Order: sequence, then structure tokens, then C-alpha cells
Amino acid sequence: MHKSGFVNIVGKPNAGKSTLLNQLMGEKLAIVTQKAQTTRHRIFGIYNEEDLQIVFSDTPGVLDPKYELQEKMMDFVKDSLQDADVFLMIIDINDRGEPSEFLIEKLNKIPVPVLILINKIDESNQESMEKVIEFWHGKIPKAEILPISALQGINTDLILPKLKSLLPENPPYYDKDQFTDKSERFFVNEAIREKILLNYEKEIPYSVEVVTEQFKEKEGIIFIDSIIYVERDTQKGIVIGHKGEAIKKVGIQAREDLEKFFQKKIHLNLFVKVKKDWRKNDRDLKNFGYR
Repeated sequence: MHKSGFVNIVGKPNAGKSTLLNQLMGEKLAIVTQKAQTTRHRIFGIYNEEDLQIVFSDTPGVLDPKYELQEKMMDFVKDSLQDADVFLMIIDINDRGEPSEFLIEKLNKIPVPVLILINKIDESNQESMEKVIEFWHGKIPKAEILPISALQGINTDLILPKLKSLLPENPPYYDKDQFTDKSERFFVNEAIREKILLNYEKEIPYSVEVVTEQFKEKEGIIFIDSIIYVERDTQKGIVIGHKGEAIKKVGIQAREDLEKFFQKKIHLNLFVKVKKDWRKNDRDLKNFGYR
């Protein structure tokens, strides 16, 4: 007997969705930072055992879109609400904002199991946790609730057995040696973008898109040329930094991560170009993969 299915991870920005995906996969597939809207795409992580395949889907955090890029990000979320066998809804126990009524309404209507994961319990206390659990029992009565810490690995070992019990009998959807649906270039782009999110402040990280134009292996070394696109000339100067020091730091940090990911030496060239107001341009968004 073989079980397979799609398990879609949803929640508000910064709830810990990508941290959970990486924890369950045992591999860093999704970039993780403290900044909201770190995840822009829908990423599949394919978990395999001999008699099991779980296709995890990490999605952007649910938000009220303010411009075209965010609308495309929400399209990925809406797609994920149509094709799941099980939903994992991640709740930040410290979130004092209003819950996403959009998600609550959808998950109450969808006829598949919902597992609510109350995340970051290592940052809270028993009384607060009990209040949050009671609140979510009232919001989505059919859901099972599990307190976890995705970062610390608390109770995350309970998730895979639970999912296995909920998934239907199916043959695998993907080859058993495949662990994601994304290309090598996608992970290069994301590694660079993560370092930009970590090293720059204010609007800069949100105005950046990365495109890898060359990914070529020769004699055990991967040669990569990537372009960092910004929206304005002033942003280009900030990204490059004084005497190129800022972009050099990003390149060094990204290269170190990519060498761990690919287990090979990396030669990384970074270039910075201006593509005016790309976040609001439908053609640019399509070219960047936001379809």
C-alpha cells in the first residue's frame, strides 16, 4: 500500500511556513528571514518514504495586495486552496493582528482535513497557548490543533505520521528521487534574494528581483551569472554600495550557501540593473515567473 497526496501550507506572512517546510524536508528549500513577504512563489517540497510521498506546497503569506506583484503572489495562494488533500494552517502564537477571514472562510468550506499548527510556542507560555487554541477551535471547528515550534523542532516529529494517516492511497506523483519542482536557477535566485533581504533595509529588498542568466558546470565548478533588478537608479547605487562593498558581501554570503546546497564549488558573478517599476508591470512580472 502506497500513500501520496498534496499538503498545502498556508498562513499569514511571517507565521513560519517556510521554516516548517525546511524542517519537514530536512533540507533548506525555502528562504527564511524575519521580514514579511519573504516567500513570493509557490514552492513544492517532495518528501519520500518507501510507501509514502507527500508533496508539500509552501505559499506566500496571505495579505491584502497593494500592487501587481502582491496580486500575483495571492494568485499562488488561491491556486493552493484548490488542490490539497490536507491543509496545514500555520498560526504565529504572538500574532496580535486580525485573523485572515479569507483563509478561515475557505478552510471551513473545503471538504478536506485541516491541521492548525500553533507555531513559536517556545516564545510563549501555557496560558497564552491555551487561549490561542480555544480561539482557533471556535474559528475552524473541524480542524485538529497542534502546538509546535518549527524553528526549534518542538512537536514537528508528530506531523509526518499524522499526515500519513490522513492521505489517500495513491501511487507517487513524482519520481522518488525528486525533492522539488523548482529548477537549479530558481534556488540560485532565492539564495541571492535572501541575502538582500538580510543585508538591506526599508524598501530595497521588496524592490529587488533576481534572474540567473548563466548556470554552467565545468570541471566540478558551477559558473553562475545573476542579475539583480531594482526599480530605480538610486536603489542601484544602494545595492552596489560604496566601492562595491555591499554587493560583494551579498555575493560572498550567497556563494557560501550555494556551495552547501549544490555540494560543489561556485563561481558567482552579480550584476545590478534597473527595470523601472517592474513590480507594477504585468509583462515584467510574467517574465520573472509570476504567472
